[in-house]
Amino acid sequence: MKAPTPVKSSVQRVSLVLCCVIALAGCSTVKGWFGAGKDEKKALEPAELTEFTPTATVKKLWSAKAGGGEGAIGVRQGPSVADGKVFMAAVEGGVRAVDLQTGAEAWKWDPKREKGKEKLRLSGGPGAGNGLVVVGGLDGEVIALDESTGAEKWHARVGNEVIAAPVIGEGLVFVRANDGVVTAFDAASGERRWFWQRELPALTVRGNDSVALGPGFVFVGNDDGSVTALSSTDGRLLWEQSVAQAEGRSELDRMSDIDGTPVIDGTTLYATSFKKQTMAIDGPSGRPIWQRDNGGAGRVGNGSDRVVVADPAGAVWAIDKATGGSLWQQPALARRNLAGVAVQGDYAVVADYDGYVHWLRLDTGAFAARSRVGGDPVRATPVVADGVLLVQNIDGEVTAFRIQ
Repeated sequence: MKAPTPVKSSVQRVSLVLCCVIALAGCSTVKGWFGAGKDEKKALEPAELTEFTPTATVKKLWSAKAGGGEGAIGVRQGPSVADGKVFMAAVEGGVRAVDLQTGAEAWKWDPKREKGKEKLRLSGGPGAGNGLVVVGGLDGEVIALDESTGAEKWHARVGNEVIAAPVIGEGLVFVRANDGVVTAFDAASGERRWFWQRELPALTVRGNDSVALGPGFVFVGNDDGSVTALSSTDGRLLWEQSVAQAEGRSELDRMSDIDGTPVIDGTTLYATSFKKQTMAIDGPSGRPIWQRDNGGAGRVGNGSDRVVVADPAGAVWAIDKATGGSLWQQPALARRNLAGVAVQGDYAVVADYDGYVHWLRLDTGAFAARSRVGGDPVRATPVVADGVLLVQNIDGEVTAFRIQ
């Protein structure tokens, strides 16, 4: 099997990202350099947080340090949970396992420094399950650890940086690299079983997210606004569905990334894109069920009868699962660079650029509680397991919350 050819190097990808950031921020800011009024400048700033009467009590359970270094490279590292443990990683800091309820450390793995080689920089992961914890690196490394002890079991390599958590299931480890290649490794040996490659658009939002694994399926949200279904056994293309069309006069206008892992609920798949399009898709066939003109590049929050998305402007929307109709909108977090949406009990949860975590009522969208995890941005979607919410900021601090 021929090895995948990287679509573009890490340097090229970073350059495109920087261009994107400049374009997104600069289009408005440059205008301000040449005499924009105070009112106009204020309209471009993140919305100020407003006071409200809390209707939920949130308790901080514990906080732990995963490491550091994420802020300089713009990735979205978050924790994962398996068998009552939280697994966390950082660019500088290795991998740690702590108890979900108490934060007590179970083990820590530090990468060995090899003579004549750069220090391993962990950027993708960890993914956990089936007795393994798997992380990826900025130089394409893939390392599998024993879930119970942290002992290294095998290592492999892909052709580009790994900034999404590997996914483990069906006897395989699925790794998505930043060049559009998905590779499946044997979970026991680390031997490569198959790969699938997709060409990337010229300009994309920085980063991507994990694949979603269903029975016999691997679902991939692509940078061109489509969702692809692959056979988990051999990587064959089963179907492809466009969630958002890459339309516009410029590369910036055509950005339509699906950067959040598609959510599976029963046989229905939910995906949302930077082009503000959200779609419900029949998983086995790829047939669209409904489409809504609200959405964003981050993950979808999955409630019992609704999904919740945050759009690029910072508005949070609840969408009816059955019809695709809008149930509510919360606009008060405009321009606060929200991460993806999580659902904790009866609340949708989002975190922002200033380290604030916001709990919104699922039924109305009203603010119910707010807390802060340091003063650093949160880029990773919060994670919920056994009623505990986990938030990791770019300084590598992981904080656990429970609703009383």
